[in-house]
Amino acid sequence: MKQETGKYKWELLALLSAAFFFHQADRAIFGVVLSSIKVELGLTDSQLGLVGTSLFATLAVMVPIAGFLGDRLSRKWIITSSLLFWSLATAVTGFAQGLRGLILFRSVATGSGESFYAPSAYSLVAAYHKKTRSLALSIHQAALYIGVMSSGFLAGWVAENWGWRSAFYAFGALGVLLGVAFIFRLRDAPQAEGRSDGKGEERPTISEALRVLVRTPSALLLTAGFCAIVFVNNAYVVWAPAFVQHKFSLSLIQAGGGAMFYHHAAAFGAIMLGGILTDRMVPTCPSFRLRLQAVALLLGAPMIYWLGMTGDLCMTWIAMAAFGFFRGLFEANTHASLFDVVPPKYRATAVGLMTMTAFLIGSLSPVLLGRLCDVYGKAHGMAVGFTVLSVAYVVGSAAIFCSLLFTFRHDRVIE
Repeated sequence: MKQETGKYKWELLALLSAAFFFHQADRAIFGVVLSSIKVELGLTDSQLGLVGTSLFATLAVMVPIAGFLGDRLSRKWIITSSLLFWSLATAVTGFAQGLRGLILFRSVATGSGESFYAPSAYSLVAAYHKKTRSLALSIHQAALYIGVMSSGFLAGWVAENWGWRSAFYAFGALGVLLGVAFIFRLRDAPQAEGRSDGKGEERPTISEALRVLVRTPSALLLTAGFCAIVFVNNAYVVWAPAFVQHKFSLSLIQAGGGAMFYHHAAAFGAIMLGGILTDRMVPTCPSFRLRLQAVALLLGAPMIYWLGMTGDLCMTWIAMAAFGFFRGLFEANTHASLFDVVPPKYRATAVGLMTMTAFLIGSLSPVLLGRLCDVYGKAHGMAVGFTVLSVAYVVGSAAIFCSLLFTFRHDRVIE
């Protein structure tokens, strides 16, 4: 049985990575075809930013519910239902006729479906991968980068040949097919993960889980660091393709493909490096995850500022890649760091609450950049916007350094 579980943990990782590919590719399509949507539907930059903000606000509201249920119900069926729902919502987005339709289908429906994926998925990976946790979570996170990179080129190509609506139809349909496969292949976690089956510990109440998290300073400080990452990422995925398209007069394929590829290719390399390095270093240096994250945010801040200020296309690609590299080093340990200070039976709830907080704050960045573009013009507005984003990284780095210095040693959970 142990041998079978050992083999299945890699199949599980492959299945969840495929789901996360569509989770992020579906989300990135909007930014890639944003300029086409703007022209056809006659929307302003502020209205387009509102669509992104509505998506991330929906995620923030729904994900705590997803985390709470992930610690109590079948994670297999939560993940499978989530995948099917958001894929259908993505396909239906292609029928939107105006701002209300985009917000309803792209933001509310898709966001509701996507919100139920992460808490259960990360907890399931952690349950099957103990000695290879950072590597497994890094591979899973790498699927995000591959999804966004692929959508940059594929969505741009589909949109230029068949219109922006076809991009939503295609990605949504493929996600539904994957969801059908999950019905037959996905399994729940081993029962030893602190979930009640009549033999183990009782399932925690929501009040109990909240008390544990609020009384764990390291979890709160790690959440602050994650808020910085999400605040910047949300603005980037919505506005980066339109930014370079306008600034350098590029086609949809060039702008969407370039903005997503260079940034996420560098992040992909960094997250794999970070995952392997962390698994080797943590046994002898338990605080290594946090050290890597704090330094990554601090070094990533000037890269974001450079991205907004440079007037050369080649330098823009380099800045995007450098920013992506440091982002990847941080994200190699986003959830592994949280799991270092949260007991196993609270982890899905912890992911849900951390994600809620980050996406509530991060939901403001797309509409903020859209408003700056309307007020100052796209070029100057984006330059100001990326300056604000770089400051967010500095604040996040300071929060994690505080955990390193004052709280991590006390809060650490030893498995």
